[in-house]
Amino acid sequence: MSSWSALEQSLMSALSLPRRPVAVTFRDAAPAGVARFSGTEPSGCSFWRLAAAGQAFYTVPSDHYNCPIGSHTHGIKLPAPRAAELEQTLTLMGGIGYVRMEEVPGIPTLPKAPGAVVYAPLADTPLDPDVVLVAGRPGRLMLLLEAAGRAGVATQPGLLGRPTCMALPAALAGGTIASTACIGNRVYTDLGDDELYVTIPGRDLDRIVAELDTIVKANNTLADYHRGRRSTLATQ
Repeated sequence: MSSWSALEQSLMSALSLPRRPVAVTFRDAAPAGVARFSGTEPSGCSFWRLAAAGQAFYTVPSDHYNCPIGSHTHGIKLPAPRAAELEQTLTLMGGIGYVRMEEVPGIPTLPKAPGAVVYAPLADTPLDPDVVLVAGRPGRLMLLLEAAGRAGVATQPGLLGRPTCMALPAALAGGTIASTACIGNRVYTDLGDDELYVTIPGRDLDRIVAELDTIVKANNTLADYHRGRRSTLATQ
């Protein structure tokens, strides 16, 4: 089993992360020995904020009902009394020009609804994570994506946008991917305007972190190289 604590330490140090990476695990049933979430949150990504702050817990489908979009990306069907909330939310977003309805079928979703979702800081995860969420500044997360490329793991080009939660099923299906996040996620998680996410399948994290030191040192060397070139060649 991977040393998730050592991997978190390496990520935090190499990337100067402002918050802890979050491990997310999808299960068919509630896991033994893990605390169940108690309370309410307005969105599924709100649980990312709690985990990054140090909490380890699991949720059940009903904990996600307050977020129709997040429930959709997780394959969770809203109960009959609340089933209309997804369409109502999409209608609001479409009416203000935020999203076009024809985009909705292309949003990645989990192939089946989980019976429970475990959230934890990476170092404290009680289970091997399906995906790991890393939030940080673009210049630092650039290094993480370069390390993924050097490791030869599956990565996806481009950037995901809204909704941010689709990055989880997208990473599971296609490999490591970056997300610019969305306004809802930024409100619910306190993600800064100068930050974004990289979402990594848990199975690939070992190999990516193993290449980080090489990538960081290479970038430091190249920074000096390019500063020299600029000093020598730039006329303005």
